[in-house]
Amino acid sequence: MVTRLQEKYEKEVVQAMMEKFGYKNIMEVPKLEKIVINMGVGEAKDNAKFLETAVSDLTLISGQKPVITRAKKSVANFKIRENMPLGCKVTLRKAKMYEFADKLVSIALPRVRDFRGVSSKSFDGRGNYSLGIKEQLIFPEIEYDKIDKVRGMDIIFVTTANTDEEARELLRFLGMPFAQ
Repeated sequence: MVTRLQEKYEKEVVQAMMEKFGYKNIMEVPKLEKIVINMGVGEAKDNAKFLETAVSDLTLISGQKPVITRAKKSVANFKIRENMPLGCKVTLRKAKMYEFADKLVSIALPRVRDFRGVSSKSFDGRGNYSLGIKEQLIFPEIEYDKIDKVRGMDIIFVTTANTDEEARELLRFLGMPFAQ
C-alpha cells in the first residue's frame, strides 16, 4: 500500500532535493526513517485508569498499539518508584508513518487554535525534528465527548539527513507548515 505522501516523496521530493543540494546519487537524498509519538502520563502513578485511556487514544491516533514506558529509577520527590508505568509511545515506519505524517500536516495541525506554523528551531543538530502538541483533540479520530482529560504528546520525526538544513527542506517538501 503506497500512500499519497509516499508517492509524492518518490516523485517530486527526491528530484527537488537532488537539485537543491546537488546530490549525484539518488541514495544520498535524505528520507523519513520513522516517527515516534510519545505521551507522558504523570497522573498514572496515582490512577492506572489514566494510562489505559492514554493508550486507547494513542492507538486511535496512530493505528498501532503503543508500548508502555516505565520509570528507569526511583525519585522520592515525585513519588515515583523504579519500573512504574508513566506513559506510552508508538514508533511508526513505512506506510503507517507516511499516513500519519499526511494526516498530521493536512488535517490535525490546521485544527490547532491560532496556528501560525510549527517552529523551525526544533531540530537536534543531526537532522531530527521534534514537535510538541498540547492536546489530542486536534486528531479527527478522538471524540470530544469521550475525553476525560486533555493530554499532550511529543512527535519526533527521525530522518537520514546529516544536517538540520537538509532535514528542514525534506520536511518542508513533505508539507510541514514551518512558521516564517
